[in-house]
Amino acid sequence: MVRGGFVVVALGCLLAACGKKDGADAPAASAPPAAATASQPAIPSSASSGAAAMPTPGASAAPAPPVTVTTVKVEMKDLAVRLRSAGVVTPIRTVDVKPQVNSVITKVNVKDGQYVKAGDLLFSLDARTEEANTAKAQAQLAKDSAALADAQRQLRRAQDLLARQFISQGSVDTNLAAVESWQATVNADKAAIDATKVAQSYARISAPQSGRVGVVNVSAGSAVEANKTVLVTITQISPIAVTFTLPQRNIADALAGLQKDGAPVTATLPDNGGVFKGKLQFVDSVVDTASGVVKAKAYFKNEDEKLWPGAFVEVQQVLREVKDALVVPQAAVIYGARGPTVYVVENGKAVVRPVKVLQPQGAEVAISGVEAGETVVLDGRQNLRPGSAVVERAKDSKDGPQGAASAAAPGASSPNAAGAASAGGSAPSGSADPAAKPKAAP
Repeated sequence: MVRGGFVVVALGCLLAACGKKDGADAPAASAPPAAATASQPAIPSSASSGAAAMPTPGASAAPAPPVTVTTVKVEMKDLAVRLRSAGVVTPIRTVDVKPQVNSVITKVNVKDGQYVKAGDLLFSLDARTEEANTAKAQAQLAKDSAALADAQRQLRRAQDLLARQFISQGSVDTNLAAVESWQATVNADKAAIDATKVAQSYARISAPQSGRVGVVNVSAGSAVEANKTVLVTITQISPIAVTFTLPQRNIADALAGLQKDGAPVTATLPDNGGVFKGKLQFVDSVVDTASGVVKAKAYFKNEDEKLWPGAFVEVQQVLREVKDALVVPQAAVIYGARGPTVYVVENGKAVVRPVKVLQPQGAEVAISGVEAGETVVLDGRQNLRPGSAVVERAKDSKDGPQGAASAAAPGASSPNAAGAASAGGSAPSGSADPAAKPKAAP
């Protein structure tokens, strides 16, 4: 019983404590509605300011800002039509030196990379066999010459006896035939000697042309085969040729220049290797059906020997000149479904002008449909519409069109000003509105 009574007393005390706590929290819970009620007048003020800032439905829209562009003047000048192509330096003449007989190299008289002249001795071959054949042919000539001399003496005796009527005419004719036979034999012996001398001359291999010697492929003691073993290659360096291709549409211009003692051609080596001037000397007679181009060749003096066989060069050829052409940059022309157009600036506005492309040339193009001195838009045309107001970008501007536009409207880039405009108030940022910020409830 005592324990049960103690439990009842403890529960009663706990309930009494909870009741006091709830009574203390009730005024605090009721305080926020009062504060909210006190701050209600500030809400209509903000709403009225926002409503005043909104445009009315009947107000007109603000005009579009001008587009910042760069412009150029239409220039009248003579436009040189140049053809650019990749070319390869090729020697005009190159010779692979080969022996004409089977023999052995006895002496090499040339070094790698040496410059030689036509007729210089390059190699010596073993010529003992040809020398022996020449000596044999000369001996045979001497023998047959002696027989011819004897036949001639016999003919003279026979003619003397015929004059004395000691022999018949038939004997004289026989002696005459013997003389003619031995004369033919002697002539054959002389021809045989010439043949052996030709074979003997093959033992001396001389330079067939002037030029630069390549790698010497043999040395003394090497056995060589007739018309098979390449001893050395001689390449003509000066003058030299450049081979390139011409499009089919430019063949007529190239042939016209070829008839005028060769059209001027320039060759440029890569990596600032130099620019060289030459003349067109050859245009092939057949167009390649696979690529639609024709081969051409230009000759260069190459006195300083900077153009080397096998080197790649950029070839430029002046085909013709367009007189009094109206020239604008290629970037100023807009190519669309209705044909090429340009934007012309008239009275501060962009006007679309259809044009006709006459001759593109590098970064420039000759057109018709504009007048010399007119102003056309170069950069910024992608932002234009017909009739758009334009303003030209300063020549020394480095911020681009967006920087120039932001510089034209500095107020738009101020966040404080934007905030003030959206709030519709003119109070300083440091002032406090008592109605907008209620005091805390006691």
